[in-house]
Amino acid sequence: MLFQQIARNKRKTVGIMGLFVIILALVGAGLGYLFSDRPILGLVIAVIFSIVYMLIVLPNPANMVMSLNHAQEVHEQDNPELWHVVQDMALVGRVPMPRVFIIDDASPNAFATGRDPNHSAVAVTQGLLDMMNREELEGVLGHEISHIRNYDILVSTIAAVLVGVISYLSGIASRYIWWIDDDRDSDHDSGGTIVVIFKVIAIAFVLILGPICASLAQMALSRNREYLADASSVELTRNPQGLISALEKIDGSAPMKKADPSSAGMYIEDPMRKKRSFTHLFDSHPPTADRIKRLEKM
Repeated sequence: MLFQQIARNKRKTVGIMGLFVIILALVGAGLGYLFSDRPILGLVIAVIFSIVYMLIVLPNPANMVMSLNHAQEVHEQDNPELWHVVQDMALVGRVPMPRVFIIDDASPNAFATGRDPNHSAVAVTQGLLDMMNREELEGVLGHEISHIRNYDILVSTIAAVLVGVISYLSGIASRYIWWIDDDRDSDHDSGGTIVVIFKVIAIAFVLILGPICASLAQMALSRNREYLADASSVELTRNPQGLISALEKIDGSAPMKKADPSSAGMYIEDPMRKKRSFTHLFDSHPPTADRIKRLEKM
């Protein structure tokens, strides 16, 4: 059951990342068609822009994310219990010891970030340390170490980059789209009508549907990786009850005051405590009750 769930969630992750690439390609092609009648040129430019952006962000995403969330790095002498739990989970997960950070916030929460297991970091709030016992802390940190082991930290960083690129391209289009002097739609024959239809479709996708689809894909990816990390945490701790108890405590807590909204999907639970949508399409995390049900079956 456990390994089947892990394998199923990994396949879903690959599918969602493939969807990101398709959305980016369509937005780029739409821009190319609108501005130069060359969709391939727009697609190539969008891909190149994405690669350049990733090369800027990926070398050290951990420092940037920790700074945005007001996290302070600690060492073994600063908090031996936290350090040793992280160390134990890293040893069991067979990943290098990540850097450890604490966020001075009373709401219990945690997240992992970084480029890869060799350049990773975990952060917990002071509220989590105050509220959790050893068993619950192991469940939470097993979850975060699983994000590192499963390369979720890289996937979430790439997803954030792709959403940023798509939003940036859509922003450019929204500023300049109405200045296009396009004589392709000046003809009144059937060919001109088809051109107008394609132009309207391209505008709708580039300005509206593309960014919405990218955001939905990012949220679906975040929900999927939480299920995967929950299952992997049980694999590391051999104790689903620790994570179940921790999730129950976190679910009933107040919103965080210092969390960065762009990092919300990285936390073990939504730090903003936004009201969940009816369809859950716009949720960054799966319902806690569903996560607990899956854990209880393990």
